[in-house]
Amino acid sequence: MSEQALRICILGGGFGGLYTALRLSQFPWTDGHFPEIILIDQNDHFLFTPLLYELITGEMQSWEIAPCFEELLTNTRIRFHQGCVTAINVETQHIELDNHHSLSYDKLVLAMGGKTPLDKVLGSKDYGISFRSLQDAYRIKERLRLLEVAQAEKIRVAVVGGGYSGVELACKLADHLGKIGRIRLVERGKEILSNSPEFNCKAVQDALEKRRVWIDLETEVSEITFDSLSLCYKGRTDTIPVDLVIWTVGTQVLDWVQDLPLKHSEQGLITINPKLQVIGHPEIYALGDLADCKDATGQQIPRTAQTALQQSDYCAWNLWASITRRPLLPFRYQALGEMLALGINNATLNSLRIELDGPLAYLTRRLVYLYRLPTFKHQLSVGLSWIIRPLVEGLPD
Repeated sequence: MSEQALRICILGGGFGGLYTALRLSQFPWTDGHFPEIILIDQNDHFLFTPLLYELITGEMQSWEIAPCFEELLTNTRIRFHQGCVTAINVETQHIELDNHHSLSYDKLVLAMGGKTPLDKVLGSKDYGISFRSLQDAYRIKERLRLLEVAQAEKIRVAVVGGGYSGVELACKLADHLGKIGRIRLVERGKEILSNSPEFNCKAVQDALEKRRVWIDLETEVSEITFDSLSLCYKGRTDTIPVDLVIWTVGTQVLDWVQDLPLKHSEQGLITINPKLQVIGHPEIYALGDLADCKDATGQQIPRTAQTALQQSDYCAWNLWASITRRPLLPFRYQALGEMLALGINNATLNSLRIELDGPLAYLTRRLVYLYRLPTFKHQLSVGLSWIIRPLVEGLPD
Protein backbone atom coordinates (compact mmCIF):
# COMPACT_ATOMS: atom_id res chain seq x y z
CA MET A 1 0.00 0.00 0.00
CA SER A 2 1.44 3.37 -1.04
CA GLU A 3 2.20 5.99 1.55
CA GLN A 4 -0.31 8.87 1.65
CA ALA A 5 1.10 12.12 0.29
CA LEU A 6 1.75 14.94 2.72
CA ARG A 7 -1.00 17.57 2.43
CA ILE A 8 -0.40 21.31 2.31
CA CYS A 9 -3.53 23.47 2.61
CA ILE A 10 -3.27 27.11 1.55
CA LEU A 11 -6.14 29.30 2.70
CA GLY A 12 -6.66 32.36 0.52
CA GLY A 13 -6.03 32.80 -3.18
CA GLY A 14 -4.63 36.33 -3.18
CA PHE A 15 -1.03 37.37 -3.73
CA GLY A 16 0.21 35.49 -0.69
CA GLY A 17 -1.72 32.26 -1.17
CA LEU A 18 -1.80 31.79 -4.95
CA TYR A 19 1.82 32.79 -5.53
CA THR A 20 2.97 30.52 -2.68
CA ALA A 21 1.12 27.59 -4.28
CA LEU A 22 2.50 28.26 -7.76
CA ARG A 23 6.06 28.66 -6.52
CA LEU A 24 5.81 25.59 -4.31
CA SER A 25 4.67 23.45 -7.24
CA GLN A 26 7.84 24.38 -9.15
CA PHE A 27 10.32 23.01 -6.61
CA PRO A 28 11.99 19.64 -7.23
CA TRP A 29 10.56 16.83 -5.12
CA THR A 30 12.81 13.79 -4.81
CA ASP A 31 11.61 10.19 -5.12
CA GLY A 32 8.29 11.33 -6.52
CA HIS A 33 7.10 12.48 -3.10
CA PHE A 34 5.17 15.46 -4.44
CA PRO A 35 2.86 16.79 -1.72
CA GLU A 36 -0.85 17.28 -2.16
CA ILE A 37 -1.29 21.07 -2.53
CA ILE A 38 -4.83 22.36 -1.98
CA LEU A 39 -5.66 26.03 -2.55
CA ILE A 40 -8.87 27.15 -0.85
CA ASP A 41 -10.72 30.40 -1.51
CA GLN A 42 -14.32 31.56 -1.19
CA ASN A 43 -14.20 33.01 -4.72
CA ASP A 44 -13.61 31.16 -7.98
CA HIS A 45 -11.15 33.80 -9.21
CA PHE A 46 -7.90 35.48 -8.30
CA LEU A 47 -7.88 39.29 -8.13
CA PHE A 48 -4.92 41.43 -9.14
CA THR A 49 -5.93 44.28 -6.84
CA PRO A 50 -3.46 46.99 -8.05
CA LEU A 51 -5.32 47.02 -11.38
CA LEU A 52 -8.85 47.04 -9.94
CA TYR A 53 -9.07 50.80 -10.58
CA GLU A 54 -8.82 50.16 -14.32
CA LEU A 55 -11.98 48.08 -14.18
CA ILE A 56 -13.94 51.10 -12.93
CA THR A 57 -12.81 53.23 -15.87
CA GLY A 58 -13.11 50.48 -18.49
CA GLU A 59 -9.38 50.53 -19.24
CA MET A 60 -9.26 46.82 -18.47
CA GLN A 61 -11.69 43.91 -18.52
CA SER A 62 -12.56 41.62 -15.64
CA TRP A 63 -10.93 38.52 -17.18
CA GLU A 64 -7.62 40.39 -17.33
CA ILE A 65 -7.45 41.27 -13.64
CA ALA A 66 -9.60 38.46 -12.22
CA PRO A 67 -8.80 35.16 -14.00
CA CYS A 68 -10.43 31.98 -12.70
CA PHE A 69 -8.34 29.71 -10.49
CA GLU A 70 -9.17 26.70 -12.64
CA GLU A 71 -7.62 28.47 -15.63
CA LEU A 72 -4.53 29.59 -13.71
CA LEU A 73 -3.94 26.15 -12.20
CA THR A 74 -4.30 24.19 -15.44
CA ASN A 75 -1.32 21.87 -15.98
CA THR A 76 -0.21 22.26 -12.37
CA ARG A 77 -0.56 19.73 -9.59
CA ILE A 78 -2.40 22.22 -7.40
CA ARG A 79 -6.00 21.36 -6.54
CA PHE A 80 -8.46 24.21 -6.09
CA HIS A 81 -11.32 23.97 -3.61
CA GLN A 82 -13.93 26.74 -3.49
CA GLY A 83 -15.36 27.36 -0.06
CA CYS A 84 -15.36 29.70 2.92
CA VAL A 85 -13.33 28.63 5.93
CA THR A 86 -15.37 28.84 9.14
CA ALA A 87 -13.00 27.29 11.68
CA ILE A 88 -9.62 25.64 12.15
CA ASN A 89 -8.81 23.09 14.82
CA VAL A 90 -5.08 23.59 15.29
CA GLU A 91 -4.82 20.63 17.68
CA THR A 92 -6.32 18.01 15.33
CA GLN A 93 -5.12 19.93 12.24
CA HIS A 94 -8.53 20.10 10.57
CA ILE A 95 -10.21 22.87 8.56
CA GLU A 96 -13.98 23.35 8.55
CA LEU A 97 -15.70 24.88 5.52
CA ASP A 98 -19.17 26.38 5.14
CA ASN A 99 -20.17 23.79 2.53
CA HIS A 100 -19.91 21.01 5.14
CA HIS A 101 -16.48 19.93 3.97
CA SER A 102 -13.68 19.13 6.38
CA LEU A 103 -10.04 18.86 5.39
CA SER A 104 -7.04 17.67 7.35
CA TYR A 105 -3.61 19.19 6.82
CA ASP A 106 0.03 18.49 7.56
CA LYS A 107 1.18 22.01 6.68
CA LEU A 108 -1.06 25.06 6.66
CA VAL A 109 -0.69 28.52 5.09
CA LEU A 110 -2.94 31.35 6.32
CA ALA A 111 -3.25 34.00 3.61
CA MET A 112 -6.91 35.03 3.65
CA GLY A 113 -6.22 38.75 3.78
CA GLY A 114 -8.63 40.96 5.69
CA LYS A 115 -11.80 42.96 5.32
CA THR A 116 -12.64 46.64 5.19
CA PRO A 117 -14.26 47.71 8.48
CA LEU A 118 -17.65 49.17 7.63
CA ASP A 119 -19.08 49.16 11.15
CA LYS A 120 -17.23 52.12 12.64
CA VAL A 121 -19.51 54.89 11.39
CA LEU A 122 -23.29 55.19 11.52
CA GLY A 123 -24.74 54.19 8.14
CA SER A 124 -21.46 53.06 6.59
CA LYS A 125 -22.49 49.41 6.37
CA ASP A 126 -25.74 50.28 4.58
CA TYR A 127 -24.64 53.16 2.36
CA GLY A 128 -20.87 52.90 2.02
CA ILE A 129 -19.13 50.68 -0.53
CA SER A 130 -15.70 49.25 0.18
CA PHE A 131 -13.12 48.92 -2.57
CA ARG A 132 -11.50 45.53 -2.08
CA SER A 133 -13.18 42.95 -4.30
CA LEU A 134 -14.45 42.40 -7.83
CA GLN A 135 -18.00 42.62 -6.48
CA ASP A 136 -17.19 46.04 -4.96
CA ALA A 137 -15.98 47.29 -8.34
CA TYR A 138 -19.15 46.01 -10.03
CA ARG A 139 -21.33 47.75 -7.44
CA ILE A 140 -19.51 51.04 -7.98
CA LYS A 141 -19.73 50.73 -11.77
CA GLU A 142 -23.45 49.96 -11.63
CA ARG A 143 -24.13 52.87 -9.28
CA LEU A 144 -22.26 55.25 -11.59
CA ARG A 145 -24.09 53.84 -14.62
CA LEU A 146 -27.48 54.48 -13.04
CA LEU A 147 -26.49 58.04 -12.16
CA GLU A 148 -25.25 58.67 -15.68
CA VAL A 149 -28.37 57.15 -17.24
CA ALA A 150 -30.48 59.43 -15.05
CA GLN A 151 -28.56 62.30 -16.65
CA ALA A 152 -27.71 63.82 -13.31
CA GLU A 153 -26.36 67.34 -13.58
CA LYS A 154 -23.68 66.46 -11.04
CA ILE A 155 -22.44 63.13 -9.72
CA ARG A 156 -21.08 63.69 -6.23
CA VAL A 157 -18.67 61.03 -5.01
CA ALA A 158 -16.92 60.97 -1.64
CA VAL A 159 -13.85 58.76 -1.24
CA VAL A 160 -13.07 58.17 2.43
CA GLY A 161 -9.38 57.66 3.09
CA GLY A 162 -6.42 59.60 1.71
CA GLY A 163 -4.10 56.62 1.39
CA TYR A 164 -2.94 55.00 -1.83
CA SER A 165 -6.32 53.44 -2.65
CA GLY A 166 -8.23 56.63 -1.98
CA VAL A 167 -5.92 58.83 -4.05
CA GLU A 168 -5.81 56.46 -7.03
CA LEU A 169 -9.56 55.95 -6.95
CA ALA A 170 -10.29 59.69 -6.74
CA CYS A 171 -8.13 60.40 -9.80
CA LYS A 172 -9.62 57.56 -11.82
CA LEU A 173 -13.19 58.60 -10.98
CA ALA A 174 -12.45 62.23 -11.81
CA ASP A 175 -11.19 61.27 -15.28
CA HIS A 176 -14.03 58.80 -15.83
CA LEU A 177 -16.82 61.23 -14.90
CA GLY A 178 -15.27 64.33 -16.44
CA LYS A 179 -17.13 67.62 -16.02
CA ILE A 180 -20.15 66.14 -14.24
CA GLY A 181 -18.01 64.57 -11.52
CA ARG A 182 -17.62 66.19 -8.12
CA ILE A 183 -15.01 64.16 -6.27
CA ARG A 184 -14.24 64.69 -2.59
CA LEU A 185 -11.36 63.00 -0.77
CA VAL A 186 -11.81 62.77 3.01
CA GLU A 187 -8.77 62.17 5.22
CA ARG A 188 -8.63 62.26 9.02
CA GLY A 189 -4.89 63.04 9.07
CA LYS A 190 -3.12 66.33 8.44
CA GLU A 191 -1.90 65.25 4.99
CA ILE A 192 -2.37 62.54 2.40
CA LEU A 193 0.30 59.94 1.67
CA SER A 194 2.46 61.13 4.53
CA ASN A 195 5.02 58.34 4.02
CA SER A 196 5.44 58.72 0.25
CA PRO A 197 8.58 60.14 -1.42
CA GLU A 198 8.52 63.87 -2.17
CA PHE A 199 8.44 63.24 -5.94
CA ASN A 200 5.30 61.12 -5.71
CA CYS A 201 3.63 63.52 -3.27
CA LYS A 202 4.08 66.41 -5.68
CA ALA A 203 2.76 64.34 -8.59
CA VAL A 204 -0.28 63.38 -6.51
CA GLN A 205 -0.99 66.98 -5.48
CA ASP A 206 -0.71 68.15 -9.09
CA ALA A 207 -3.00 65.36 -10.30
CA LEU A 208 -5.66 66.07 -7.69
CA GLU A 209 -5.56 69.83 -8.33
CA LYS A 210 -5.76 69.36 -12.09
CA ARG A 211 -8.84 67.15 -11.65
CA ARG A 212 -10.39 69.55 -9.14
CA VAL A 213 -10.68 66.90 -6.44
CA TRP A 214 -11.74 68.54 -3.19
CA ILE A 215 -9.58 67.42 -0.24
CA ASP A 216 -10.88 67.48 3.35
CA LEU A 217 -7.95 67.06 5.77
CA GLU A 218 -8.29 66.51 9.54
CA THR A 219 -11.85 65.48 8.83
CA GLU A 220 -13.80 62.46 10.07
CA VAL A 221 -17.02 60.95 8.79
CA SER A 222 -19.71 60.84 11.50
CA GLU A 223 -22.68 59.53 9.51
CA ILE A 224 -23.66 58.33 6.04
CA THR A 225 -27.21 58.22 4.67
CA PHE A 226 -28.51 57.23 1.24
CA ASP A 227 -27.97 60.79 -0.06
CA SER A 228 -25.81 62.66 2.49
CA LEU A 229 -22.50 62.62 4.29
CA SER A 230 -21.82 64.19 7.70
CA LEU A 231 -18.26 65.45 8.15
CA CYS A 232 -16.67 66.56 11.41
CA TYR A 233 -13.84 69.12 11.25
CA LYS A 234 -12.35 70.46 14.49
CA GLY A 235 -15.56 69.87 16.43
CA ARG A 236 -17.90 71.25 13.79
CA THR A 237 -20.16 68.92 11.80
CA ASP A 238 -21.46 69.72 8.33
CA THR A 239 -23.83 67.54 6.31
CA ILE A 240 -23.43 67.62 2.55
CA PRO A 241 -25.31 65.91 -0.31
CA VAL A 242 -23.64 62.90 -1.89
CA ASP A 243 -24.53 60.27 -4.48
CA LEU A 244 -21.88 57.67 -3.71
CA VAL A 245 -19.55 57.02 -0.76
CA ILE A 246 -16.57 54.71 -1.24
CA TRP A 247 -14.75 53.54 1.88
CA THR A 248 -11.03 52.76 1.52
CA VAL A 249 -9.93 53.09 5.15
CA GLY A 250 -8.37 50.27 7.12
CA THR A 251 -7.98 46.51 7.03
CA GLN A 252 -9.50 44.32 9.72
CA VAL A 253 -8.69 40.68 10.44
CA LEU A 254 -11.58 38.25 9.87
CA ASP A 255 -13.51 37.48 13.06
CA TRP A 256 -12.82 33.75 13.10
CA VAL A 257 -9.10 34.38 12.56
CA GLN A 258 -9.03 36.54 15.68
CA ASP A 259 -10.65 33.66 17.59
CA LEU A 260 -7.95 31.13 16.66
CA PRO A 261 -5.93 29.87 19.67
CA LEU A 262 -2.75 31.41 18.28
CA LYS A 263 -0.61 34.32 19.43
CA HIS A 264 -2.04 37.64 18.23
CA SER A 265 -0.87 41.23 18.26
CA GLU A 266 -2.89 44.01 19.91
CA GLN A 267 -4.51 44.64 16.52
CA GLY A 268 -5.62 41.00 16.26
CA LEU A 269 -2.96 40.06 13.70
CA ILE A 270 -1.36 36.62 13.91
CA THR A 271 2.17 36.87 15.28
CA ILE A 272 4.83 35.09 13.24
CA ASN A 273 8.60 34.67 13.39
CA PRO A 274 10.90 35.90 10.58
CA LYS A 275 10.56 32.50 8.87
CA LEU A 276 6.82 33.27 8.55
CA GLN A 277 5.86 30.50 10.99
CA VAL A 278 3.15 31.09 13.57
CA ILE A 279 4.58 31.36 17.07
CA GLY A 280 4.22 27.97 18.78
CA HIS A 281 3.01 26.22 15.62
CA PRO A 282 5.86 25.67 13.15
CA GLU A 283 3.53 23.68 10.86
CA ILE A 284 1.45 26.84 10.25
CA TYR A 285 2.65 29.77 8.13
CA ALA A 286 0.96 33.16 7.87
CA LEU A 287 1.53 36.05 5.49
CA GLY A 288 -0.11 39.12 4.03
CA ASP A 289 -2.72 41.31 5.69
CA LEU A 290 -3.41 38.99 8.64
CA ALA A 291 0.20 38.60 9.80
CA ASP A 292 2.18 40.71 12.25
CA CYS A 293 5.60 40.33 10.64
CA LYS A 294 9.09 41.51 11.48
CA ASP A 295 11.77 40.43 9.04
CA ALA A 296 15.30 39.13 9.68
CA THR A 297 16.55 42.67 10.42
CA GLY A 298 13.82 43.32 12.98
CA GLN A 299 11.96 45.94 10.93
CA GLN A 300 8.16 45.96 11.03
CA ILE A 301 6.87 45.02 7.58
CA PRO A 302 4.03 46.95 5.90
CA ARG A 303 0.97 44.93 4.92
CA THR A 304 0.89 45.58 1.18
CA ALA A 305 0.61 43.58 -2.03
CA GLN A 306 4.34 44.09 -2.53
CA THR A 307 5.00 42.49 0.85
CA ALA A 308 2.71 39.52 0.18
CA LEU A 309 4.43 38.87 -3.15
CA GLN A 310 7.85 38.83 -1.51
CA GLN A 311 6.62 36.70 1.39
CA SER A 312 5.17 34.11 -0.98
CA ASP A 313 8.64 33.23 -2.30
CA TYR A 314 9.99 32.74 1.22
CA CYS A 315 6.89 30.86 2.35
CA ALA A 316 7.13 28.43 -0.57
CA TRP A 317 10.84 27.88 0.04
CA ASN A 318 10.38 27.31 3.77
CA LEU A 319 7.55 24.84 3.22
CA TRP A 320 9.70 22.92 0.75
CA ALA A 321 12.77 23.15 3.00
CA SER A 322 10.88 21.97 6.08
CA ILE A 323 9.69 18.89 4.20
CA THR A 324 12.96 18.10 2.44
CA ARG A 325 15.03 18.82 5.57
CA ARG A 326 16.84 21.88 4.33
CA PRO A 327 17.49 25.11 6.25
CA LEU A 328 14.66 27.62 6.40
CA LEU A 329 15.26 31.21 5.35
CA PRO A 330 14.28 34.26 7.42
CA PHE A 331 12.28 36.76 5.43
CA ARG A 332 14.13 39.87 4.25
CA TYR A 333 11.90 42.64 2.98
CA GLN A 334 13.10 44.71 0.02
CA ALA A 335 11.43 48.11 -0.37
CA LEU A 336 11.08 48.41 -4.14
CA GLY A 337 9.41 51.81 -4.19
CA GLU A 338 5.86 52.66 -5.14
CA MET A 339 3.68 53.26 -8.17
CA LEU A 340 0.36 55.08 -8.25
CA ALA A 341 -2.16 55.43 -11.04
CA LEU A 342 -3.26 59.07 -11.12
CA GLY A 343 -6.05 58.96 -13.64
CA ILE A 344 -6.36 57.60 -17.16
CA ASN A 345 -2.99 57.41 -18.94
CA ASN A 346 -1.26 59.05 -15.98
CA ALA A 347 0.78 57.68 -13.09
CA THR A 348 3.77 58.35 -10.87
CA LEU A 349 6.64 56.00 -10.10
CA ASN A 350 9.49 56.14 -7.63
CA SER A 351 11.57 52.97 -7.60
CA LEU A 352 15.25 52.01 -7.55
CA ARG A 353 16.28 55.69 -7.90
CA ILE A 354 14.03 56.10 -10.94
CA GLU A 355 11.44 58.89 -10.85
CA LEU A 356 8.78 59.09 -13.53
CA ASP A 357 5.36 60.61 -13.92
CA GLY A 358 2.83 61.10 -16.69
CA PRO A 359 2.14 58.69 -19.59
CA LEU A 360 5.62 57.11 -19.42
CA ALA A 361 5.09 56.20 -15.76
CA TYR A 362 1.64 54.85 -16.67
CA LEU A 363 3.14 52.60 -19.34
CA THR A 364 5.94 51.46 -17.03
CA ARG A 365 3.44 50.63 -14.30
CA ARG A 366 1.41 48.59 -16.78
CA LEU A 367 4.47 46.62 -17.90
CA VAL A 368 5.62 45.96 -14.33
CA TYR A 369 2.19 44.63 -13.39
CA LEU A 370 2.00 42.60 -16.60
CA TYR A 371 5.19 40.86 -15.50
CA ARG A 372 3.70 40.31 -12.04
CA LEU A 373 0.58 38.50 -13.29
CA PRO A 374 0.55 34.97 -11.88
CA THR A 375 1.26 32.76 -14.91
CA PHE A 376 3.06 33.18 -18.23
CA LYS A 377 -0.03 32.09 -20.14
CA HIS A 378 -2.09 34.82 -18.51
CA GLN A 379 0.67 37.37 -19.04
CA LEU A 380 0.69 36.50 -22.74
CA SER A 381 -3.10 36.72 -23.08
CA VAL A 382 -3.30 40.08 -21.32
CA GLY A 383 -0.29 41.50 -23.16
CA LEU A 384 -1.80 40.58 -26.55
CA SER A 385 -5.11 42.10 -25.45
CA TRP A 386 -3.40 45.39 -24.59
CA ILE A 387 -1.72 45.46 -28.01
CA ILE A 388 -4.76 44.48 -30.05
CA ARG A 389 -7.48 46.49 -28.28
CA PRO A 390 -6.32 49.99 -29.40
CA LEU A 391 -6.07 48.70 -32.97
CA VAL A 392 -9.59 47.24 -32.89
CA GLU A 393 -11.09 50.30 -31.21
CA GLY A 394 -9.48 52.49 -33.87
CA LEU A 395 -11.24 50.69 -36.73
CA PRO A 396 -14.15 52.56 -38.38
CA ASP A 397 -17.66 51.30 -37.66
